[in-house]
Amino acid sequence: MTRITILWHRRDLRLSDLPALTAARKNGPVIPVFIRERKVDALGAAAAWRMGLSVEAHGRELEGVGSRLILRSGNALEVLRALVKETGAEAVYWSREYDPVSRERDSEVKAALRDDGVEAKSFPGKLLWEPWEVKTGQGTPYKVFSPMWKTMKGEEPGEECPRPRELAAPTSWPASETLEDWQLGAAMQRGADVVARHVVVGEKAAQERLREFVKERMHNYPKGRDLLAERWTSGLSENLTYGEISPRQCWNAAEGEGSETFRKELAWREFGWQLGFHFPHMFEREWREEWSRFPWKDDERAAEVKAWKQGRTGVEVVDAAMRELYVTGTMHNRARMIVASYLTKHMMTDWKVGRDWFADTLVDWDEASNALGWQWTAGCGPDAAPYFRVFNPASQAEKFDARGQYRARWLGRGEAARSFFAAVPERWALTPGEDRPSKPVVGLAEGREAALNAYAERDF
Repeated sequence: MTRITILWHRRDLRLSDLPALTAARKNGPVIPVFIRERKVDALGAAAAWRMGLSVEAHGRELEGVGSRLILRSGNALEVLRALVKETGAEAVYWSREYDPVSRERDSEVKAALRDDGVEAKSFPGKLLWEPWEVKTGQGTPYKVFSPMWKTMKGEEPGEECPRPRELAAPTSWPASETLEDWQLGAAMQRGADVVARHVVVGEKAAQERLREFVKERMHNYPKGRDLLAERWTSGLSENLTYGEISPRQCWNAAEGEGSETFRKELAWREFGWQLGFHFPHMFEREWREEWSRFPWKDDERAAEVKAWKQGRTGVEVVDAAMRELYVTGTMHNRARMIVASYLTKHMMTDWKVGRDWFADTLVDWDEASNALGWQWTAGCGPDAAPYFRVFNPASQAEKFDARGQYRARWLGRGEAARSFFAAVPERWALTPGEDRPSKPVVGLAEGREAALNAYAERDF
């Protein structure tokens, strides 16, 4: 006997190495579904737009194996119950998420469906190891990355689940909504056409991106990954965000020179989700409780903050990075640390202001990595940079953009720099050549001194 299984997709938009799909196929016909529910509606402009592209690409992949992706919107439990009733499905499977909102939603769904007599089961797929599997010698969660990495690097995440050549279909398909009606990219406005030139969408493209990185660039990854103007990073954060590729596939593909450093970066992503699972307050407030009393400035409408968002601080490398973000939807990781330090230390602005801006503008936005990265730089997080470490944008640029190519690319007169003005909202009224101040809105020396004085006077 066979039974129909609903495969509830979230951030696992792929066919290969997907344990939930492998298990569902064993039951018989599979009905893949993606639900536009509250987590999707809460996404920032760039993330929602990019999610739509991933959903569209996954739909095509499913058609290639004789299946299709059903789109529904509404409360997740209500949608799934309706689909069970319409299709006669006896099971609902999904890949786990680990943030507090998703965990609460999934627990509610699982309990209610089981009460209805439906098998409801969750599977791994987002991480290399489940958060409860990686522990210290005392059986507690890791709070520091280095010992966690020491443990992880000696482990293997196991074999990948095979990609199906075909999926058994039900005798009839339930009705589906359309992506066009959802308008997930509406908030991107005219910026969508610009950012679209830079994204790499879908499972097949992600696999090709991984192969090309391993073959062409991994060998120089340890040295080259910090060079702002050069292309030595993998770019896979975008694809990992939407589950177009699994971290296990990335880990297993890494071999030879540079592979350990690359795997270490995968482990840092893992660290963020381990912390977010065990200490969910990290997503919303300071990891170190004493830092909640620090006198951050939190006015996101302040002139200085507006200048930071628009790449108009007068600090070349900061402005170049913020414009790269608006044009491509991503930002070089070294640049992320530089702009975060300038906002939280030179400007003394609450890290959550930066977190929220990245959540709205990054196509590779990852809730745990974003919170961890901002708190690390601000000094209030786990494994944080010491409070007295204030990145000097000028020396960072000299070290990691010695010939000024990165700054010229985004602040010069070439196509990349011009595309910034085509992407930004018209209400910003920015004009090339007149858009940046002649001197920094916060001087590097004075900003550093003010930050250190504030830290020295802190009451904790």
